[in-house]
This record gives sequence, C-alpha cells and structure tokens, in this order.
Amino acid sequence: MIGGKRSRISIIGASLLAAGVAYAQQQEPSPGQVTFESNCSVCHGADGNGGELGPSIATRIGALTDAEIRTTVTEGLPTRGMPAHNIAGTSMTELIAFLRRIRPHEDFEPYALKAQLVSGPMLDGTVVAEDFESADLRTADGHLHLLRRMDGGKFREVTSQVDWTSYNGNIGGNRFTTLSQITKANVQHVAPRWIFNMPRASGLEVTPVVADGVMYVTNANECYALDAGTGKPIWHFQRPRTRGLVGNAAGGVNRGVAVAGDKLYMVTDNSHLLALNRADGKIAWDIEVADWHKNYNATSAPLIVGDLIITGSSGGEEGARGFLAAFDRQTGKEVWRFWTVPAPGEPGSETWQGVGIEHGGAVAWFTGVYDAETDTLFWESGNPGPDYNGDERMGDDLYSDCILAFDPKTGKLKWYYQTTPHDLWDWDTSETPLVIDAQWHGQQRKLLVQGNRNGYFYVFDRTNGQLLLAKQFIKELTWSTGIGADGKPIKVAGQEPSSKGTRVCPSQDGATNWYSPSYNPGTGLFYMQTNEKCSIYVKRPEDFVFGHAFLGGAERSAPEPKPVRVLRALDLQTGAVKWELPQVGLVNSWGGTIATSTGLVFFGEDSGTFSAADASTGKKLWSFEAGARWKASPMAYEFDGKELIGVATGSSIVAFGLMP
Repeated sequence: MIGGKRSRISIIGASLLAAGVAYAQQQEPSPGQVTFESNCSVCHGADGNGGELGPSIATRIGALTDAEIRTTVTEGLPTRGMPAHNIAGTSMTELIAFLRRIRPHEDFEPYALKAQLVSGPMLDGTVVAEDFESADLRTADGHLHLLRRMDGGKFREVTSQVDWTSYNGNIGGNRFTTLSQITKANVQHVAPRWIFNMPRASGLEVTPVVADGVMYVTNANECYALDAGTGKPIWHFQRPRTRGLVGNAAGGVNRGVAVAGDKLYMVTDNSHLLALNRADGKIAWDIEVADWHKNYNATSAPLIVGDLIITGSSGGEEGARGFLAAFDRQTGKEVWRFWTVPAPGEPGSETWQGVGIEHGGAVAWFTGVYDAETDTLFWESGNPGPDYNGDERMGDDLYSDCILAFDPKTGKLKWYYQTTPHDLWDWDTSETPLVIDAQWHGQQRKLLVQGNRNGYFYVFDRTNGQLLLAKQFIKELTWSTGIGADGKPIKVAGQEPSSKGTRVCPSQDGATNWYSPSYNPGTGLFYMQTNEKCSIYVKRPEDFVFGHAFLGGAERSAPEPKPVRVLRALDLQTGAVKWELPQVGLVNSWGGTIATSTGLVFFGEDSGTFSAADASTGKKLWSFEAGARWKASPMAYEFDGKELIGVATGSSIVAFGLMP
C-alpha cells in the first residue's frame, strides 16, 4: 500500500512466526487488520512484507509520520501504481495503529555451523549470510570468515588482498590504483561480476569501502556490510531519518565510511558521528558533532588520522557556522575544533565587514586528505553565506573557500590559501586536493594539487603553501583575468550578481566540483571531470531564519554556451590540457574518476555509461550502459585474487571485473 519500487526479499529458513509478525499472535483480528486485509493485502501481502503486486511496507512505516501515512493512503501514488483508498475517521486511526505493529521479515535466519576448511582447520560459528556457492561465518571471537563451498562439503576461506579503507582509498586523496589485471588490451572483457540493490535508496553518492574482504556502503542513516566477492549482505544498520531537517542530508545524501581496527565510522543526517563494530554493525559510541536545530547536517565520509577521526558538517546554504573537529576514535571524545568562520574579535574576523559573520557558512562539509610525510591534514572549506549577496559581509570572508593545512594532533593552522575571496557565486573549495610527490621543473617537490570549482588549476608546495602554478582549465571564464603576483584572483568588474541577473562563467555548479579527480605518476597527467557551463546570478536581500535556506538570491543556467561535460587530462607541470573527451548529456551528473597503473581512466560518463579511456590519449576504450545519472566516483580492490572496480549507480552497487 505504501508505494515504491518492487523489492525482492530473500527468506531462507524463516517462517512468519520466526519473522516476528506481531498480529499473527492475535486470536481475533483487530479492526485495523481487517481494514488492511480488505484494502491492501492483495498487493502488500497479509503480513505487510510484500507480494507480487507491491513492495514490503514493513520496513517503511517507521520512517513515515501518521500524517504522511494518511496522505499516501487517501491520495495513493499514481505514478507507482498505487491507487487511492477511501479510508477515513476511526477506520484510518485503526489502520495506522495496525501498521505500527507490523514487523519486517528478517532477510536471513542465522544458524550454527561447523565448517571444515580444505586447508585443515575447523571453524565453529554462526552463518550470517549464504547462497549456493558461499557462506559467511561469524565466529565467537567476533571475526567474519568468508567461505566458498567446495566438493565434499568442505569450504575454502577467501578475502581481499588489496583493500580500500577510506573515501579516496589513498588517504592523500589520489584515486590511483596499482592493480594491474585490467589493462588497455583486455578492458573490453570487463563486465559486472555482481550487483547489490540497496532497498529504499536512490541516487547513491557513496564510495564503497573494503577491508578484510567486507565492503561497507551507506545511504542516509544506514550502512550495509557486504561480502565483497558476491555483494551478499552480512549485516545492516539503520536508524530513522531526522524529521524537520534542512540541507543536503535531508535529501538522503551519505558518501560513506572510514575503517580502522575493529570499527567503522560514519556520520548521520543530523550531524552525529557513529562508531560501529565491523563484525555486526552494533553501535560502539554515538556523539553529537553539531546541533541540527541550528541548521547543521552531515553527508560526507570522515577521515582517520592516527588515533583521531576527523569530520566537519554541512549546512552552508542554511547559514550554519563552519568548523572542522577531531575526535578520539576509541571513545568519541572531542580533541579539538577549528572554526572556519572566526568569532568577532578573533584573527580573521576583520575580513568580515558587516553582520554576515553571524551566519557565515564556510562549512568544512567534504572529506579532506592527509600527508604522512609532513604530518599535515589538508581540508577544504565551503563558500560564505548568503551565497549570492555579499553586502553584509564585505571583505575576503576568511576562512571561506580555503585550502587549510593543519597539525592533525592539535588543530593548529599551519597555512591556508583562499581560492575565491569574497565569493558571490557558490564556488566552495570542496574539490579534493591531491598529495603528490613529483619532479617539478627538474626538482623533486612535495606538492598539493587541486582543480578548483572557480576554473583554476592550482599547484602548491605543500610544506609551506607556496603557490607554484595557477592555470585556467576551462574555455570561458568571465569573472577573473588571472591570478596576480599576490596569489589573489584579478577580478572583473560587473560580474557580481545583480537584481536583473548577471551572466557569469563558470556556472554555479562550477568548472568542476566534488566528484573525484585522479593522477597517474606514469603519465604525469591529472584527470578530472569538468563543465563548460555558465549561470545567470540574481541578487536579493534575505534575512536569516532557522530551518530555511540562506542564499541571498538565485541562480539559473545560462542558455549560452550549450552546457557540456568534458573529461580533461592536465599536464602537472604546466596545467595545459593535454587531451579532452567531451560527453553527451545534460551536465547534471556527478561521477568522478579513478586512474590505473595500466594506463586507464574509469569514469561515470554524462550520458549514463560507465566508461574507460586511454590515460595517455583520451581515446574511449570501453563502456557499459548503466543508464545512470552519476552521483558517485569509482574505487578499486582485489578480492580472491581478482581485480574489481566498484561504483554506486542509482540504487545499486556494482562490482566490475574481467569475465572468466
């Protein structure tokens, strides 16, 4: 009755009684049960766990208010095939009461098993997931063992040989894999090896994380542990989404987890940080990072540096004051916090002239990177607020739109660089910076490299923040004529948003955005998805109100030039575009890249295919039609001796590999 896509639930060895269907214990049906069975059971099953014509509603009711249930029942969901029902008054109240008692079937009924390994040992534990070819066993010590069935009733234990334990795999930000099985010569033989469809999900933005053979993927306020070789769920954690939330997290965005030791770490929509036990998904600790009632929310994967877990928050478009915070990963205790908008009177506050500092935004919402050689944490800050009206925040507005370099143990700022002072176009600096060691004009240097949303490619000496290169990488850039000797952009007059509207290039979406870039040290090229697109910016006065957006205007796409997504390869030494691959589409996808040591670049292409290009020439070598509006970037791992490329597309996680 509650609409949605049809879902398939695998029930192995479980009965309705074992599934805990509450009403099955009643001797006489309640009035609400009778109403449900008369109107809804033909589609959703008499127990609410799904039927041929409709999905399970048992897992959905808890996320809906009584008012939302009433609306869904009485108005239906015509586009999803659910008709309206004429139920009201006492009958509706009784129906809702019955729906609240429905319990979902378990996906799998665990059972005890003594598994004889072909290598000799016997494993005694509980099977937590299985299919015809595999059985995943949790032993009494809390360890997961991924088993494959062999002849004679024995098992072979498998795991991953190369893991991907953080958002970018490499904690320095570079999505570059040294795995070498998939090459330019055989990439045509790549195909999906398994697919996991995440119930209730759409538009996943997560990057899968793999550790010890287990893959962890997230949606808003939920996490699945999967067998990384089959995609079969091992455990599932979920908590209800927060009612009344504003910001990106309200739309269900979550980009993933970080893993260390026996824990994994993720944020929730209401800006909490959770530590979950990797073996079973149970909460080890839960701390509030920021008060969501003050327009905070959270969407991105945290970063682990030593004994610390580091995260920021979202809420910049809603006037939340930005910060970055570090917590002890064993206890959740806060260790330090750096405010990206200084309080009045603090250093940097003089760059905010007016009352805008009170709701300055500049949130550190996206995942940063770490350099072990210099023991430096690099993090990106967001744009100032309100986004399009700077009248009450005249000045540079530090530390908005900055690359920030920290001592990770103390949170002390080492250096910073502001890419767009007094930003009026929503060009936050959330694009991942890459830690790269390379020859720079004949001298070995420790570099930090970023393709920025404002249209410039930057190269820094990461030991001291010295700007080595700033180069325009899109064709039309109207707001600036270049970067001056002082490191600041030379702005063009008349490019500020106006009441009538001002055309500015790049667009509000940026010349690039948070989707992941990559770098191949063999080619010396930096790969990123870019946009040739402009916007019309409108400025309006706006007062800050809790629970609402705080934009100070609006933005819409300009008709010219016709928007186009372009995969570009930039020469690290000069910033020059060595090759580019224009795509077909509406420039509304958000898929990034991964580069391989075998000379490939995998990327989500704007028309919906998952593709691979020659890293040296840009020639497209392979594609798989996924029909996706990409919102996630690919990763790589090796499982049971096989290289796999994982990516989220739509509501699915897909692992690609070479066909046998």
